Amino acid sequence: MTLEGNLVDLDRRRIDPVALTIEGNRIQKIEPLDHEVEGYLIPGFVDAHIHIESSMLPPAEFARLAVRHGTVATVSDPHEIANVLGIPGVDFMIESARKVPFHICYGASPCVPATPFETNGATLTPEDIATLLDKPEVGYLSEVMNFPGVIAEDPDMLAKIAEAKKRGLPVDGHCPGLRGEDLDRYIAAGIQTDHESFEYDEAKEKIEKGMKILIREGSAAKNFDALHPLIAEYPDRLMFCSDDRHPDDLQREHIDALVRRAVALGYDLYDVLRIACRHPVEHYRLPVGQLHRGDFADFILVKDLKSFAVRQTWIKGRCVYRDGETLIDRRPDPTPNRFDTSKKKAEDFHLPRCETMEVIHALDHQLITEEELATEAAHPDDLLKIAVINRYEDRPVRGLAHIRGFGLREGALASSVAHDSHNVVVVGCDDESMAEAANLVIRSRGGIAAVGLGRRLHLPLPIAGLMSDRPGDETAKSYAAIDRFAREELGSALSAPFMTLSFMALLVIPEIKLSDRGLFDGREFHFIPPCR
Repeated sequence: MTLEGNLVDLDRRRIDPVALTIEGNRIQKIEPLDHEVEGYLIPGFVDAHIHIESSMLPPAEFARLAVRHGTVATVSDPHEIANVLGIPGVDFMIESARKVPFHICYGASPCVPATPFETNGATLTPEDIATLLDKPEVGYLSEVMNFPGVIAEDPDMLAKIAEAKKRGLPVDGHCPGLRGEDLDRYIAAGIQTDHESFEYDEAKEKIEKGMKILIREGSAAKNFDALHPLIAEYPDRLMFCSDDRHPDDLQREHIDALVRRAVALGYDLYDVLRIACRHPVEHYRLPVGQLHRGDFADFILVKDLKSFAVRQTWIKGRCVYRDGETLIDRRPDPTPNRFDTSKKKAEDFHLPRCETMEVIHALDHQLITEEELATEAAHPDDLLKIAVINRYEDRPVRGLAHIRGFGLREGALASSVAHDSHNVVVVGCDDESMAEAANLVIRSRGGIAAVGLGRRLHLPLPIAGLMSDRPGDETAKSYAAIDRFAREELGSALSAPFMTLSFMALLVIPEIKLSDRGLFDGREFHFIPPCR
């Protein structure tokens, strides 16, 4: 097989017309041409940090959408399903990925559970981490979210990091807002990357202290605008990632969007492509070709170097996408799950009135929240109620608090995608709507739901309460309809209300969040009462 195109050479920083000869799964020849050709050959894009589960698609189906955008590989932390099902959940992800031609490097998740202040479905011990790191599909220790534990030299956390060091494997970080001496101690433990920086100065300090920064642009957390000046200053210390991307967003764009934006801003083409295509391959030692003789034939053919519109995607010598058509057959997956809670009543969501209330302020495009106080006499117009329901044990609802920022005018939203323990999280205007939305999710043993205006929209997620068993385009369409209903009809002011909702239970992201056990201060790592 021979393919002609203009080769974008990231080593020599030049572009030449070539004929690419592919034999089997590798590039056998790259021969110069003396005539003009159309299209540009570049290495495939790599998402340097993503939780595939957040696409609401299993890996085999995720791949079928991702290749449309020239993505040939991901560095994937499976801690979402690990929190639900433990090692068997990771094994499910590995088996799903084996069904399709796509590179996925999985991580061993050291923070399962993320904290001891919530209920989840499994615990990964240092021995479990060792078992995972010995699997050929697992190539790194994924994000070490318990940065207070690392700084305090928690023996369990240090033992997990030691397992990766023993094998010479990379260790991913997760330390939003961490600066100064605490950052020094975190890095000294062996942490090499961070994808949670949301301010330029924070990211710059981390780079200058030796970390690599992943510029993140996902469905909820969008940090490109704040961090892109780093491309001019530290191009060799950067990668691109999406972290969490919902199915309708993945249907529309992926890492290709960051490449387009960066090049449009005037950054050097070769620097941008090295960030998007090469740096993750080098850092995580991925078996992904880089358009050299003898490499795996992993590359893309794009129309031009402005739109980066993908005409063809090749993985291991196979064309998996061509001119609008995905050439990977759909391969259905089984539906492992764990869901052990019962139907809820409106009174389960009763939260007593108090003179001064703690309020979670949800922020658009951010995972962080702000802590606010409100009174019964003077409170924000958009004050709502939020609950987290234990999905693993049938217990009374204990996680109840007030929240603002969602802007719902009526009804409620519910989801079993609730990082990282994936209990059921519900936000709403009244107790009856909250119970109705939660019960839609509970009855289907996982999903997202929106109720209000006499309507009930629901997307079942039968795979661990996280992923759909339907085709990717169908899932994307269903999700987009529910998301649009939440924004345009129920009145949510957020650009991605369900993605933001999913992070309201992530205790390791400050300032305050909610677990199934109560309101939590993510700065000091302790529970706080919902009333003062």
